[in-house]
Amino acid sequence: MSLFLSAVGLMMVFEGIPYFCFPEQVKSFARKIPEIPVGTMRVIGFCLIMAGLLVVFLGGGRA
Repeated sequence: MSLFLSAVGLMMVFEGIPYFCFPEQVKSFARKIPEIPVGTMRVIGFCLIMAGLLVVFLGGGRA
């Protein structure tokens, strides 16, 4: 459970960085999201999931 909470906390830190450092660009990008086709968003989401799983697999400790 400790590892899970650490992962969630780290995710929140990384998610918050753009909002803190570049709030105007985040707002501009958020306005453009509805224009992105659903298929493109699915491909981007799938690629991010696969990249995340690869990072977890490669970074996972083997005790």
